[in-house]
Amino acid sequence: MSIGYITHHQCQLHDMGSYHPEQPARLAAINDRLIATGLDMALRQYDALPAAREKLLPAHGADYIATVYRKSPEHGQVSLDDDTSMNPFTLQAALLAAGAVIQAVDMVMSGEVDQVFCAVRPPGHHAERSRAMGFCLFNNIAVGAYHAVEHHGLERVAIVDFDVHHGNGTEDIVSGDERFLFCSTFQHPFYPHSAHAEPAQNIVNVPLPAGSSGAEFRAAVSEHWLPRLAAFKPQLVMVSAGFDAHQADPLADFNLVDDDFAWVTRRLCEQAEQSAGGRLVSSLEGGYDLHALARCVEAHLKAMLGER
Repeated sequence: MSIGYITHHQCQLHDMGSYHPEQPARLAAINDRLIATGLDMALRQYDALPAAREKLLPAHGADYIATVYRKSPEHGQVSLDDDTSMNPFTLQAALLAAGAVIQAVDMVMSGEVDQVFCAVRPPGHHAERSRAMGFCLFNNIAVGAYHAVEHHGLERVAIVDFDVHHGNGTEDIVSGDERFLFCSTFQHPFYPHSAHAEPAQNIVNVPLPAGSSGAEFRAAVSEHWLPRLAAFKPQLVMVSAGFDAHQADPLADFNLVDDDFAWVTRRLCEQAEQSAGGRLVSSLEGGYDLHALARCVEAHLKAMLGER
């Protein structure tokens, strides 16, 4: 199994302030962990390429994209919502984050690698079609998913999201589009308070209460995600990989541990093997305790490599 790893040093230049949990040190912590464990030597490493502006259009409205470009500051900070801001480097970082997922899709579709993890920021799954929120500007995973169907002609793409916060942006973008199946577990009630009681047929929302354990998370995935994924038979599996459901994370109240993320990764890889020729693309979302984040990415990548 060959695993690609896409990142870019300019993703660390996006900085919303020393107080902010979505900080450049997140990528540094992951990189340091991979080097310390020697895992970096098992990965095929690539620099991210920025997304062309037109590649954002299937997921985001032209007016919204124009607003983000217009608000990009030459100096200082500009707020997009209460917890999302831009500095002079943010726009390029956001284009690299979205472009990395496009690049990853191209790589697995060409057979250059089997699977890819994108270590990029800003994250994306809260970005709706016409709104930035929750630290997110462009919905990286949705941009890549639309590239998969429109450029590569895929008919069925699964997007799975195990971030502790509901992927409201992804749901907003793909809801009702039967080319996509979106499966999400998340703490509820909790930010962003967005899961619909009666979602579209292609949406599988599994809200879980604060304090949920790894056993409860695994049961939710086994009972709700896996049967729908098997029936859908995705030709590509895409993962919004948020690690803030970890028990050490300061922004939520789940009790998952490193091995829970390895377990769900193995289940998703099994589905990819069954219906998608092994093709899987994963992109970083949340995870704000630096030590836990780095270990969970390690566990995620080792599971992708087939390690137990």
